[in-house]
Amino acid sequence: MPIDPIALTKQLVNIESTTYHEGPAGTFLRGFLAEQHYAVECMAVDQPGTPTPGSGNGERFNVYAAMPGITPDVVLSTHMDTVPPFFGCTEDDEFLYGRGTCDAKGIIAAQIAAADQLRQAGVKVGLLFVVGEERDSAGAAVANRSPKGSRFLINGEPTDNRLALASKGALRVELRAKGRMAHSAYPELGESAIDKLVEALHDVLAMPLPVEPEIGPSTLNIGLLSGGRAPNVIADKAEAHLLVRLVGPSDSIKQAIVSTVGDRADVDFSLDLPFVRMRKVGDLPTMIAKFTTDIPSLTAWGEPFLLGPGSIHVAHTPAEKIAKKELLEAVDLYVQLAHQLVTS
Repeated sequence: MPIDPIALTKQLVNIESTTYHEGPAGTFLRGFLAEQHYAVECMAVDQPGTPTPGSGNGERFNVYAAMPGITPDVVLSTHMDTVPPFFGCTEDDEFLYGRGTCDAKGIIAAQIAAADQLRQAGVKVGLLFVVGEERDSAGAAVANRSPKGSRFLINGEPTDNRLALASKGALRVELRAKGRMAHSAYPELGESAIDKLVEALHDVLAMPLPVEPEIGPSTLNIGLLSGGRAPNVIADKAEAHLLVRLVGPSDSIKQAIVSTVGDRADVDFSLDLPFVRMRKVGDLPTMIAKFTTDIPSLTAWGEPFLLGPGSIHVAHTPAEKIAKKELLEAVDLYVQLAHQLVTS
């Protein structure tokens, strides 16, 4: 019986799997794919070794599946983890709603349905579902140490069913300022870490960022900001977490941030994923992805391509959804792209 990607999406979305808590989704996929007669391999991925927002202590692992004994020509891949908060699946006639519907559990379902058609057509296909994409691509990094010999990797992210010709890189920056506590009535007796951090962030936001023709500009977002003890206490600590979307090498931006911040805060670069260009195939419609994917961390899995149903504009929002029609179309597009690649 053919795999129903709509029904499978609903099952997956109703399994909570925010980053660092992907174990239940991995367990479901391991069992489901084994029932489809795949040989299934699990690749353990460690929890973060330092205190990390949202981290857990449960088991987490990538899931790789292929028919027994084959070396795949093409691997379909995406991620199991979602951003918080979790909310389950609802639907109407046109859409599925819920966390992960487009980013990326609907994509998992479409890829499994496509792989079923491909293997029946004699294509040597594999499936790779990883953890940690929404945070640090830890699962992809683990998978990259155990490639399976594939020539092509089709990665899935919400691209409105268009083939991406490029995707931006990501540079995560952590700033930590130190100060000295004092009673706020006597600020001269203390040193405010918050004041130093706010001044440094003001200057970082004013920095010029590179622009790549046909791709667009690098962008910078201050995503997390915290510090201090109480309104009546001079703050002895403060920190900010930034993300820069890269359109080229990160070295010059790193140097500029360090120089701009100076001695007002310690600077740490906790993630550096490069900008990626990809090629056009046939007459498939194309786009530029302003977001980052696991592709830079899966270099050992073959030439990369990026394609998936759904809009990135609703990913990571309370309005996350995917059109049922688009989900079904994605199955056909994955099959078409895989055939074109392996026969070229």
